Amino acid sequence: MAGPDTKGKARPRGAAVRHSLAVWYPLFRPALFALDPERAHRLALEALRFAGHRRAGVASAAPIECMGLEFPNRLGLAAGFDKSATAIGGLGRLGFGFIEVGTVTPKPQAGQARPRLFRLPGAGALVNRLGFPNDGATAVAARLRRRRYAGIVGVNIGKNAATPLGRAVDDYLLCFRAFRALADYLVVNVSSPNTPALRELEDPVRLEPLLAALLEERARDSAAARPPLVLKISPDLSLAEVGAIARLLRSLPLDGVIATNTTLGRSGLGGGATVPAGGLSGRPLHARSLETVAALRAELGAAFPIIGVGGVDSAATALAMRAAGADLVQVYTGLIYRGPSLVGTCLRALR
Repeated sequence: MAGPDTKGKARPRGAAVRHSLAVWYPLFRPALFALDPERAHRLALEALRFAGHRRAGVASAAPIECMGLEFPNRLGLAAGFDKSATAIGGLGRLGFGFIEVGTVTPKPQAGQARPRLFRLPGAGALVNRLGFPNDGATAVAARLRRRRYAGIVGVNIGKNAATPLGRAVDDYLLCFRAFRALADYLVVNVSSPNTPALRELEDPVRLEPLLAALLEERARDSAAARPPLVLKISPDLSLAEVGAIARLLRSLPLDGVIATNTTLGRSGLGGGATVPAGGLSGRPLHARSLETVAALRAELGAAFPIIGVGGVDSAATALAMRAAGADLVQVYTGLIYRGPSLVGTCLRALR
């Protein structure tokens, strides 16, 4: 693994890439922000894909064992940034201990009509109504087989928009089978606000049979080959609903929970601004995500793995997520605004 810089010695290649991107991003950000957000994101992914051709070590800042896996550090990239696993190598060079790709659906799909991604710079926020655009399970699985990133890779899975809710379990099972031997962990995404009716699957009456079917499928593997299975939940659940899901998690052999996805709420934005429809992420989401993480921790006890995500854009917000009860912390929108330097800032805080 790439170690820390030492006086008189060359910086390891991975660290050099991280340093270079952190230095140059503030200079390029105005040009990127002058572009349509989705086009700018595609350009950033292409640059990261190019940067990831060579294998690099992972920043090991206080490794942690969680969900039966050894994470090089507590900081990860949330799903949604690299939906189709095109730039894992370059993203890994930023220093993340784990990267979550997706959401991946069984069949490729284009997602919602454009425009569908919006910046709110004054709030440090994004609004997206992308609707799971991705290259499909077969293409993503092929990329994962060729990956060179040495850290933990999770795959976030969902259903195709055209699949009726009553057949959703079929899509999740197809994705599970495609990635069971390739992913270090798998995430069941039932909480995106941008696929019609998807959040209805968060109702324990629907959620329990879905999770039970996935756990039954996983039980076909040997104990050593079973990937951890994690649920990602919405920030828009009431505390009573969070409690009901937590009780369900305790009753099943699930391995973890991610809190939270994007929100349909608009608190924290201030008045007067017209905000597009879609899921809000970034700084305004932070307080609600903290509240959800804390509620889960209170219900689940000290040992159950929780991954916290939502509005982490500084050392202080990363530490607040840990204090609320998160074992691991993910970033996404903060990376858009702060750039690669955010990774080093959070890693130093999370040590």
